[in-house]
Amino acid sequence: MRIIAGRHRGRRLAAPAGMATRPTADRVRQALFDMLWHAPWAGRERVEGAAVLDAFAGTGALGLEALSRGAARASFIETDRAALAALRANIAACREEARCTVLAADATRPPRAALPCGLLFLDPPYAEGVMERALAALAAAGWIAPDAIICAEYAAGDAVPPPGFALLAERAHGAAQLLVLRPA
Repeated sequence: MRIIAGRHRGRRLAAPAGMATRPTADRVRQALFDMLWHAPWAGRERVEGAAVLDAFAGTGALGLEALSRGAARASFIETDRAALAALRANIAACREEARCTVLAADATRPPRAALPCGLLFLDPPYAEGVMERALAALAAAGWIAPDAIICAEYAAGDAVPPPGFALLAERAHGAAQLLVLRPA
């Protein structure tokens, strides 16, 4: 696993051993950022300078990819200890400690946001209802800016836009299905 583009292009990312963490594959991240970069509802200005949240962060690949491509700040929410260790190592390897905040917390019960984010990545375990609970909790805790773009990864075939969010785009990539959403 590596950073695909930008300032940290080619940087290898550490991942914890075992199956507890399911990092977003390089090709899926590339497809997602291509959508963000070129879509009429997004564009590179949605990434460059953005405050980003990577919930269910795992290795932090999505948030670090956004930083590499010009995001201003990234917050990461993760509960797994091994994933947190890999995440912190990846942030250090990219020398991005000053622009990152790591929260050892559950994205379905997040702490209050310091500032709302304009770009959010959610890649929860493929369990029923986790995405919807996390989005509701993140909205209640002030993480989601009114004009935010939310990139949600589901198991292929399981994706349904949650209540309160409008679907901007949808793509299937192997076992993953990406939904790009905006608060309704």
